[in-house]
Amino acid sequence: MELKEKVVVITGGSGGIGKAMAKAFLEQGAQAIVLADLSADAVAQAAQQLGCDGRACNVTDEAQIQELVTYVETKYGRVDLFCSNAGAGGEGVFLDAANEVWENQWALHVMAHVYAARAVLPGMIERGAGYLLNTASAAGLLAALGSGPYTVTKAAAVKLAEFISITHGDDGIKVSVLCPQGVNTAMAPRRLGDGQTDGIIEADELAQTVVETLREERFYVLPHPEVEEYVRRKGDNVDRWLHGMRRLRARSVGGE
Repeated sequence: MELKEKVVVITGGSGGIGKAMAKAFLEQGAQAIVLADLSADAVAQAAQQLGCDGRACNVTDEAQIQELVTYVETKYGRVDLFCSNAGAGGEGVFLDAANEVWENQWALHVMAHVYAARAVLPGMIERGAGYLLNTASAAGLLAALGSGPYTVTKAAAVKLAEFISITHGDDGIKVSVLCPQGVNTAMAPRRLGDGQTDGIIEADELAQTVVETLREERFYVLPHPEVEEYVRRKGDNVDRWLHGMRRLRARSVGGE
């Protein structure tokens, strides 16, 4: 997909990855960018800074997602690219993670993508063209040792993106899933010494990788290219990979 003259919606758009993608897409000549975020004040400020549209939206509320898409389709005629990008960290490794954390992570990292797809796919399928970019994480392909809820729901986000591509690829729908490691945003990991990330990159750098991947219409968006090799090794021998992750966890816990 070339972004020139495209109408794009970006949730989680008031800062970090979402705002960086909006800036990059505008530089590519997007016709319209609509930012959406939980905070009305934050998204209005970001939209004003970038010179685009902004709407308050709780992505875990399907009615609000539907209202957002209706607004965009009414004002701009269509949605060419929906970037379902909102996300947050989850506290607790596993046994210590409260049910509320699991439920909130599931709502934000899985159901929000479901709601977005339900809202935009009918119009896209009718036109025979459309693109979904769902933000997951390298944790969804591998693991984030510090949070079970985050890891599991991000893995589900990857599988959902795969399923949408399988189910609607022949309808003209393109799907990509963004799987970064550390990015210099509010969610960036605070430690680099435990081997859980290959470095923290800037959000603007990530956004350029997104632009390039959308142009090539590849499924995985991997701002940290090392992740592709890790996934390949995991697929080659999952038992060896699990053993290695247990050793990594032992080193990580021991360094605390």
